[in-house]
Amino acid sequence: METISINTEFIRLQDLLKLTGLAATGGEAKVRIQAGEASVNGEICLQRGKKLREGDVASFQGRSFRVVYAP
Repeated sequence: METISINTEFIRLQDLLKLTGLAATGGEAKVRIQAGEASVNGEICLQRGKKLREGDVASFQGRSFRVVYAP
């Protein structure tokens, strides 16, 4: 599992996919999320604007990312 450090209250799922390089654009992230390719905390998530906070785990294409807050 990889760690994604944020310095804000949350990061949106689509932004996490772009940040990690798993989606090249916001449009690509939107399509993939709405197709059911991403999960948050073990459940399929179809909300591209899903807010991920510290402790949440997002999974996509066999990779998992834990969100940690690092001010």
